[in-house]
Amino acid sequence: MNESLLLSLLIWAPIVGGVLVLFAGDGRPAMARMLALLVSLVSLLLCIPLYMGFDTGVADMQFVQQLPWIETFGIQYYLGIDGLSLPLIILTAFISLLVIIASWEAVNERVAQYFAAFLMLEGLMIGVFCAVDAFLFYVFFEAMLIPMFLIIGVWGGPNRVYATFKFFLYTFLGSVLMLVALVYMLLKGDSASILAMQDLSLTMREQTWIFFALFAAFAVKIPMFPVHTWLPDAHVEAPTGGSVILAAIMLKIGGYGFLRFSLPIAPDASLEYDWLIITFSLIAIVYVGLIAMVQTDMKKLIAYSSISHMGFVTLGTFIALSMAIAGNTSGAALALEGGMIQMISHGFISAALFLFVGVLYDRMHSRNIDDYGGVINKMPVFAAFSVLFFMANSGLPGTSGFVGEFMVILASLQANFWYAFLAATTLIVGAAYSLWLVKRVIFGEITNEKVNHLKDINGRETLVLSSLAFVILLFGIWPDPLVDVMHESIYKLVEQIQQSKLTG
Repeated sequence: MNESLLLSLLIWAPIVGGVLVLFAGDGRPAMARMLALLVSLVSLLLCIPLYMGFDTGVADMQFVQQLPWIETFGIQYYLGIDGLSLPLIILTAFISLLVIIASWEAVNERVAQYFAAFLMLEGLMIGVFCAVDAFLFYVFFEAMLIPMFLIIGVWGGPNRVYATFKFFLYTFLGSVLMLVALVYMLLKGDSASILAMQDLSLTMREQTWIFFALFAAFAVKIPMFPVHTWLPDAHVEAPTGGSVILAAIMLKIGGYGFLRFSLPIAPDASLEYDWLIITFSLIAIVYVGLIAMVQTDMKKLIAYSSISHMGFVTLGTFIALSMAIAGNTSGAALALEGGMIQMISHGFISAALFLFVGVLYDRMHSRNIDDYGGVINKMPVFAAFSVLFFMANSGLPGTSGFVGEFMVILASLQANFWYAFLAATTLIVGAAYSLWLVKRVIFGEITNEKVNHLKDINGRETLVLSSLAFVILLFGIWPDPLVDVMHESIYKLVEQIQQSKLTG
């Protein structure tokens, strides 16, 4: 296979596959499901040559493909990946396949349209992680809102219209400011390449405006406190598959954007305002974690938990700046690697938690914690998976949830004791709301007659949950495959920050 075409195949195979699923029609749901499964499986299999052919000793872009697009403005169809994007691409393909399998029986209306939307969304999200041209990135970044808008708006809950428009307006308005910043940098440098934009000589004033324009787009996407309020509404109203994709992948695009754009393009402004991002991150970790403790809706609890855990991503990203400038290269790299591992780990764990809710909701049509109790008596296999996933969510050593958080806390301790102290409270708060939910839903006596009629998970559900359990334990015990892939790209980013500050 031609390496330069591999990324295009990863992007366009799911999109074209989605179109084919649409042509299958809602009148043939079995064909639509099988075609969607085949396309998503092919996408995951394409990640094998991508991973095997990736050179972990190189920090530069690999699998590069460049074609003219809008030549008048120097905009290209420019694709490439490095150690920051490869893990997120594999995560996207893996989770997308599991969502197709998990949704097999959950959706019975407009089946072809539902699976087509997910396939197109998969291709667009992979496009975000592959784009080296800033405007190509922006096209994928905006286009992926359309299928998610439809997924929540068509197959969502009773308040889906409100949640859909709130989700769309928050994310769209933030990204408009990013477009302004990208146009400015294009005009200043005569190139739409992200790599060229990273080499631009910008004054502190220019960097500040660009930093906050990019912050508006990426902070909403993560989402950071205080622009996080759209996420719980979107999760509650979204179908299970929509919640999984939203939490496991779409939130990571915000963290990826900070690493790809904000830090290398505006490093001085990022350093100047790192205190602001660190403050918001710590508020998310502590305060939003406390909000999760008082939720009675399982989906809302997990949604607030996601916001709290994503705070580690931005905390690790921005505490790295001062350490890099101070010459603590290893500490800065530790913080950035911790943030990246937290993104990947949270992708697996959040997917598992929302699928946990989906399994129960499919059987009892309720997300209210008080409607359950004693589920272990009727669903022992499911209960075992549930305990593992919630332990991973609370940062249990031996699970992937521990690795990223531990690395960020360790790096925070080098930067500021109080950063580490406040971040470490998530180990207590996270365990509190996780164990509280498990105790009331899984353990105890059966308090609802409907629980008496529950049946344990079937083979399809076992496949999905065991796949997630495997990777959560694998990367908890052996995180080296992740670290090795991103190591050189992380050190290159640290060097870019240091050199820019020295010459800026």
